[in-house]
Amino acid sequence: MSEVYVSIGSNVDREANIKKAVRALRKIFGSLSLSPVYESASVGFVGDEFLNLVAGIETDRPVEQIVASFRQIEDDLGRDRSQPRYSPRAIDLDILIYDNLIMDESGIQIPRREILKNAFVLKPLQDLIPDYRHPLDGQSCRELWLAMAPTAPRLDVFELALD
Repeated sequence: MSEVYVSIGSNVDREANIKKAVRALRKIFGSLSLSPVYESASVGFVGDEFLNLVAGIETDRPVEQIVASFRQIEDDLGRDRSQPRYSPRAIDLDILIYDNLIMDESGIQIPRREILKNAFVLKPLQDLIPDYRHPLDGQSCRELWLAMAPTAPRLDVFELALD
């Protein structure tokens, strides 16, 4: 079984869409480990604040099959793919880490660059796997977060029951 970590984000009907996405992931993959949910400002555009978290799953599914499952969940929750990359979204699901796989092909990038760029990705990932070493950078998620935290944009824990 492989350990896969996925970022989950929404700024359109955020609470409902986050809950629906977590339910859909559980239906497909079973048990999930979940980080706290964080609220943060939108990045790359002016818009409503996002809710973000990271989920850990164990699976033997190949990357492409996981991505296809994520796309289906996004479509089911009303993701509009005709919008620009940086725009409001009902739900966004991205594989951050798949074991220690390094991949950049067919529009799939693992590990995701956003881990090293965005606090709303790195902080919840660090909450789940602080000792995991980034396969390209070599630093642990804890070390990466400690370096980013002093200049990171505001992240607030958002209480949202996901059971």
